[in-house]
Amino acid sequence: MAAQAPKHVLDGVKALDFTQFVAGPTVTKLMAEMGAEIIKVEVAPDGDRCRTVSYMKNNRSGYFVQQNRGKLSLCLDVRKPEAKEILRGLISKVDVVVENFAPGVIARMGFDYESVKKINPKIIMCSVSTFGQTGPLSNDPGYDFVGQAYAGVTSLSGEPDGPPYPPMLAIGDVSTGVHALAAIACALFYRDRTGAGQYLDISLLDAYFHYHDWGVQTISASGGAKQALRTGQHYSSLCPAGMFKGKETYIFIFAWLDHHWVKFCEIMGRPELGRDPRFIDNNSRLSHLKEIIPIIEDWLARMPSDDASVEALRAARIPSAPVLTLEQAMNHPHLRERRTVRKVRDRLMGEFEVPGFPLRFSAFPELLDLEAPLLGEHNGRILSSYLGYAPGDISRLERDGVLQSQPK
Repeated sequence: MAAQAPKHVLDGVKALDFTQFVAGPTVTKLMAEMGAEIIKVEVAPDGDRCRTVSYMKNNRSGYFVQQNRGKLSLCLDVRKPEAKEILRGLISKVDVVVENFAPGVIARMGFDYESVKKINPKIIMCSVSTFGQTGPLSNDPGYDFVGQAYAGVTSLSGEPDGPPYPPMLAIGDVSTGVHALAAIACALFYRDRTGAGQYLDISLLDAYFHYHDWGVQTISASGGAKQALRTGQHYSSLCPAGMFKGKETYIFIFAWLDHHWVKFCEIMGRPELGRDPRFIDNNSRLSHLKEIIPIIEDWLARMPSDDASVEALRAARIPSAPVLTLEQAMNHPHLRERRTVRKVRDRLMGEFEVPGFPLRFSAFPELLDLEAPLLGEHNGRILSSYLGYAPGDISRLERDGVLQSQPK
């Protein structure tokens, strides 16, 4: 009999998932989208606290559904010895353990890496936290914006003479989850070659700091003479590169390369500015930014519409984009065609849209049809298929409160 074709690139990989909120569930959400079997361990009685995060419909959280599609839910009282026995049994059967408790919590449960490695020497264990497992801040509580502030990222957002403004989305949490996924994939590859598992310490602060493209090397190489400063709507080292006021909204325009600037001057009807000594190169333009801004915004104001401005810039192949609202982005034909915004169906919430799977594989062009679990929905399935528990044993564990579930 011919072997069954894999359903996706991680088909056959099994992971035990001790995560909640955003960063940790992002890791296993992406793994589930790639065909891995994810056992989501939910601590009784309430499970993942995101089960009650809005938007709620029919007592179901759209946020939880978005973050946990394709996972199997195992809900147990981890204080009970029999629950720990179940978890030890599962650790012996899986490839990966992912957790995002505060540092020290998983160890107090008895499942730190040293303990887990004794059960399964080939295990890959990934801990996701705000500050990492070591260092002076490691035991502090934290969220996305906390790590962002410590990374020197928040200080660069906003107007120079005003307060900093953090972006209102989970950039740090999600990207930390993606960093963790990359580490897990590489660790699996290494294990395939050597047979050795390992421990992965992935922190939100480390991931955020990794985003500094210009400032860190500039401050260090200049001995502090050159600083990364908050510059508001315009990039600090490129010109023109920033956000300009259009007729109805703002438009990002990046015409800092000399040939882009020359072309931009032509489409604005001011070709002479492309040869003007004040604007002849990037450094010259930076010195005259206050003169360039009104020139560009005057052109935008004279255009028939922002759409016309964007199309003129696109036709000239000048990097640019209108500042879309989230709803406008959700309905943009490009995002629709690529399924960057994706419609899913939930048994309780019905159809609604979520961010789509961002990775593209030529061998697996179709998306998997996944469903988010009810609390403890897969208790029996997991214990019977992974550990060989009989139905009577499972019923007894339910009566004893070791296993818990939510009525369907």
